[in-house]
Amino acid sequence: MNRNCLVVILTLGLAALCPVLRAQDHGPSIDSMVEMVRAGMQAEKAAIITTNMKLSDKDGAAFWPIYRQYERERSIAGDARVTVIKEYSAKYPELTYADAKAMAQRMFEYDSRIAALKKKYFTKFNRVLPALTVTKFFQLERRIDLLVDLKVESALPPLTLGQPPAAAQSTN
Repeated sequence: MNRNCLVVILTLGLAALCPVLRAQDHGPSIDSMVEMVRAGMQAEKAAIITTNMKLSDKDGAAFWPIYRQYERERSIAGDARVTVIKEYSAKYPELTYADAKAMAQRMFEYDSRIAALKKKYFTKFNRVLPALTVTKFFQLERRIDLLVDLKVESALPPLTLGQPPAAAQSTN
């Protein structure tokens, strides 16, 4: 599958995410929409991986069970990101400096958890698959992550608040 096709598939799959991120007072319906978008994205992602990895039957038998574990753990870790995004969207117009700082710290923690998860599964995949196959998967995973991040971030309002008071600037 060429790169343009990958972009189209991910763009279409993530188009449904924009209203979810901008919704601010729909309560549980936001969560159900997030789950629906996630399920669709996971199916599309699996299709992209299947097409691009071209795994032999033997490698596929080793790859897919580990991949499903990885995706489950990644989804659980992703809940933290979804929570911050929903909070940011809800508080955006009146976002305080303390809120912004706390959200940034939580996103750094999320990024660290995802990096640790990828390292963990890099090791697991390398136990049962050739190194080039594993590296190809994580390269593809990185590209998909970048596209997803771009789509999510472009759906969020930019943080364009004025300069904080001097007292707020000095607190870390």
